[in-house]
Amino acid sequence: MGEEVSARPTGGGAVRLEFQVAGRIEDYALVGDMQTAALICRDGSADWLCLPRFDSHAVFAGLLGTDEHGFWRVGPAHGKDMPPPPASRRRYVGDSLILESEWDTPRGTVRVTDFMPPRGEMAPQLVRVVEGVSGRVPMRSALRMRFSYGWIVPWVHKVDDRTVAVSGPDSVWLDTTVDTYGKDLTTYADFTVAAGDRVAFTISWQASHKEPPPVAAPEEALAATESFWSDWVAQCTYHGPYREAVVRSLITLKALTYAPTGAVVAAPTTSLPEEIGGSRNWDYRFTWLRDAAMTLSSLLRTGYHEEARAWREWLLRALAGDPQNLQIMYGIAGERELAEAELSWLPGYENSQPVRVGNGAAGQLQLDVYGEVTEALHVAHMTGLARNDHANLLQLKLIKYLENHWNEPDEGIWEVRGPRRHFVHSKVMTWVAVDRTVKLIESGEVDGPLERWRDLRDEIHRAVCEHGYDAERNTFTQSYGSKELDASLLLIPQMGFLPPDDKRVIGTIEAIQRELSTLDGFILRYPTAGDEAGVDGLEGDEGAFLACSFWMADDLAMIGRVDEARKLFEKLLALRNDLGLLAEEWDPRRMRQVGNFPQAFSHVPLIDTALRLTASGGYAG
Repeated sequence: MGEEVSARPTGGGAVRLEFQVAGRIEDYALVGDMQTAALICRDGSADWLCLPRFDSHAVFAGLLGTDEHGFWRVGPAHGKDMPPPPASRRRYVGDSLILESEWDTPRGTVRVTDFMPPRGEMAPQLVRVVEGVSGRVPMRSALRMRFSYGWIVPWVHKVDDRTVAVSGPDSVWLDTTVDTYGKDLTTYADFTVAAGDRVAFTISWQASHKEPPPVAAPEEALAATESFWSDWVAQCTYHGPYREAVVRSLITLKALTYAPTGAVVAAPTTSLPEEIGGSRNWDYRFTWLRDAAMTLSSLLRTGYHEEARAWREWLLRALAGDPQNLQIMYGIAGERELAEAELSWLPGYENSQPVRVGNGAAGQLQLDVYGEVTEALHVAHMTGLARNDHANLLQLKLIKYLENHWNEPDEGIWEVRGPRRHFVHSKVMTWVAVDRTVKLIESGEVDGPLERWRDLRDEIHRAVCEHGYDAERNTFTQSYGSKELDASLLLIPQMGFLPPDDKRVIGTIEAIQRELSTLDGFILRYPTAGDEAGVDGLEGDEGAFLACSFWMADDLAMIGRVDEARKLFEKLLALRNDLGLLAEEWDPRRMRQVGNFPQAFSHVPLIDTALRLTASGGYAG
């Protein structure tokens, strides 16, 4: 094929294939290798892929722009002015992360199998196998690599029978048995498959100064990938009525785990908007201690101790030497510097700007994180994870810090960019941190100032009930002295701060149902202010927050309204896409998923609520 001339994509002058824009968020499937992940649309287009890690620059960034920002589409050939057809059906192969998409065409049926082999120390690969099912179907592969989030057109050339794209430190190698050619800064392959034919394509990343990666062996990789997922899912100890949803969520959480370190990313994407066309667009390719701690708890309660051990080791490394300066999030290898920047050349998903990389919230004070981390360590201890003296020592150091700082205002669980407040949820979670540490001391595992910390626990409890509770409305409030509600208050009974039958708990649940519920019964995080800056310091609105909606179902079950809890839970399950995946939020006006995708913070409470409903008998049939 001919060489491509390097040039920056621009809005007006770039040569483009069809100028396709991204599909709906729920139109995407996830494939991954536990070090990075790709999102593949119903039309067979891979529109998002960062190499070699979750937080690396994207090679395909069409998700946040158009085809000119990078994509790889494999599917039936279509006319020049025709949009690529969506697959007639798609599914994951069993309990795996192997995607099968099938197209029924006038000339026959074809299947494309997409996967990323778990790689260990090997080169990251995205493998796409085209298989003829019936008839003879003309096919096309169109590969447009754009490095640095769609900014750089690489130098593409042939090395023997392989095609390689090079830009700076990166190289991506294409291996296939069919002929390829270059046109319009894109690498094409046109071929036909008959029933029984199999044609494979593989791209592999390698640092450009190193030797080329080994030539791909796609069929062997497929067998190994199937075996990996089969063996991993077999460890699941949940066998209740919601097993399909729970297992798919567990697989998703495993896919969001960075295997070399044990860290869990909140999502594999950046800047998928919380409001279509709005500015609430954030980079989630990092490890939030809160999300990761909740993930750890869910994994432990479904039989996955190895992942829990790996996360605990990551935590100890990330916090090593300076636990009092706990950050709310870290890089997947424990990095502290996560500087936020905007990518001006990307128009954003459905023109939702800006597109951000990095996350400025890393420097915020969020006192609730101390509670989430301590609760995760407590659950690990209670579920039989082997004792770790360093983890116990870390827990004691965290409480020593909280002794002097628990009564400070902070940015809270939702990372507000307005002024700090005394958020009630933050105070409740500092109580959790002290309470779990008191229990650890009482168990004899560690020594500590037991009476002093019992007194501290009681002091925090009194302060929250005095300053964070509105007696006239019989509800806890978002922050001390405020009238606003906040869905994070739903965690009060789940954390054991008050029993579920306490009138203040029931009043809070019912107030949130009245004031923060959509017409469909889904739950908003807190009130927003549209064109004005709201309590979070931001303009614009957002969708119903799926984690909060699962928390509501949990609380309803806890207070005995099990049928209502089940109905809400099953409505939430119905929001998943056809592959069982959830983004961060649900837009009740547009009736579609919004926010980064797939979202660990949605799949974790799905698992938790399924476990609670199963234990309570809250399921149909």
